[in-house]
Amino acid sequence: MNLLSKLITPAPIAVDRDVADKAGALDAAAALFAAATGADAARIRDSLAEREALGSTGLGLGVAIPHGRLRGLRSAVAAVVRLRQPVPFEAPDGRPVGLLIALLVPDNARQEHLDLLSELAQMLSDPELRAGLMSAPSADALRACVAGWAPIRPAA
Repeated sequence: MNLLSKLITPAPIAVDRDVADKAGALDAAAALFAAATGADAARIRDSLAEREALGSTGLGLGVAIPHGRLRGLRSAVAAVVRLRQPVPFEAPDGRPVGLLIALLVPDNARQEHLDLLSELAQMLSDPELRAGLMSAPSADALRACVAGWAPIRPAA
């Protein structure tokens, strides 16, 4: 089992969301997080935007992993937003982003945050999984793609 599949519940996945730009994509992720956690969407949006101001979380190949920390959050949560039309995201390859896997972690969860980001980078570098996430017809199918992926773990 991978770390991300433990964080995704039915609420924080949006398939084929319409947004106009990067700010709209971050707003969509913040709204999903707010619905899942009860936290204030504006605080969440500010946390995501604060991290984004340090440099784009666009990885390339049409994907991004916006992430932030939130004081008072009890446990990490993930949200997946697949856009109907990709938007510019300042990714290193210049391609627009159509898939965001966003993370929100408690303010003090530094190692967990790094572990999640590391596994997400590995996950999104898998071309087969990435294609499955981009084409899944529903939130349930997208969730199944995530749950079916196994990370490469170093030998003990």
